[in-house]
Amino acid sequence: MLPVDLDFGDDLNAFYDRVGLKFFHGTAAGRTVFSGESPDVVCHELGHAVLDSFKPQLFDAASIEVAAFHESFGDMSALLSALQLPSLREEVLAETGGVLGRSSRLSRLAEQLGWAIRQSVPSSVEPDCLRNAVNTFFYRDPDTLPTTAPATSLSSEPHSFSRGFTGAFFEGLAGMLATTNTRDEAALLQVSQDIGSILVQGIRAASVVPTFFSQVAASMLAVAAARFSTQGYEAPLRSGFVRHGILPPSMAVAATHAPERIVAFAASANESKTLPTLQLSVAEYGLGVPSIIVYAAAEPKRLEVAGAALAFGAAPSPGEDQAAKSFFEDLLRRGRLKLARPAKGAAEVVRAAASRTHETHTHELRREGTHVVLRRVRIDCGFAHR
Repeated sequence: MLPVDLDFGDDLNAFYDRVGLKFFHGTAAGRTVFSGESPDVVCHELGHAVLDSFKPQLFDAASIEVAAFHESFGDMSALLSALQLPSLREEVLAETGGVLGRSSRLSRLAEQLGWAIRQSVPSSVEPDCLRNAVNTFFYRDPDTLPTTAPATSLSSEPHSFSRGFTGAFFEGLAGMLATTNTRDEAALLQVSQDIGSILVQGIRAASVVPTFFSQVAASMLAVAAARFSTQGYEAPLRSGFVRHGILPPSMAVAATHAPERIVAFAASANESKTLPTLQLSVAEYGLGVPSIIVYAAAEPKRLEVAGAALAFGAAPSPGEDQAAKSFFEDLLRRGRLKLARPAKGAAEVVRAAASRTHETHTHELRREGTHVVLRRVRIDCGFAHR
């Protein structure tokens, strides 16, 4: 059983912390908004818990891209959950004229919460929602992105960076509907269930590496080729991943060459539930310890894929040590790391907009035996860190 607190405090926020789901209320322009009133927000947070249940090694992974995928999965969960309602399927098909890839009530996630946040920080969210699954964001190495950016641009912040994968997924979903003969609400229900199955199997088969987006995408293409060949889903999925740079064209084609091997990995029950660890030097940050232990995105690669470069081919794949260092410094820049006992002269970085009523850091350094270990505390979806 997963406990749910519908009003944990005063904040435009929601989070999952392996103890339960927490939702909040906040006031904007004289109106009180409850984050738990939004089905999109509720299903997003529940998505974190669902992903954690079958891919728990992602929770502590020291990787910007892995953290961003967790946020994308939350949004994809909200989209697929909404499509289980016949009334919403009918409304969206009418609104878009049957062209699902158009911006609609479905693609515009958390409109009410987005409005509330917009009253304080207009540039941090979309003009009509929190995030829109219909977008044109193209993959970039997160090391090349700023820590924060307005909603019109990508940053390395996980919610921001997640939008590229979500956009590719939604484009694939729209393309899958276009392959059906009827393109009605029953067909939309079927393709939503099929892409959900493809997504989960793709995640199960994907190696946890710094370029995690491409591993999931390539595995999804392999699953589509092996399990849904008669439906022709592979082509629209490939188009979405290529157009958003999640995979370069050559790798998107090659991903379907060994589908049975990937499907076998997806069905395997022998996958490790923890990631390899590495020692990361942090002496330069004045934290009182020369190094820490992190859980690295360092599993053996099952597929030789990576995100697309801006010109042609694949973007460089960072090593797991570089990815971990980038992730750690990103936490410091955004004030998301809690220090149990800061060293003398080394103050914690605290966000100016952080809530005063409850903790909103996502990670902490814990003493475990003779080591200091970086551990995730919660997956926090508050607006202050955007």
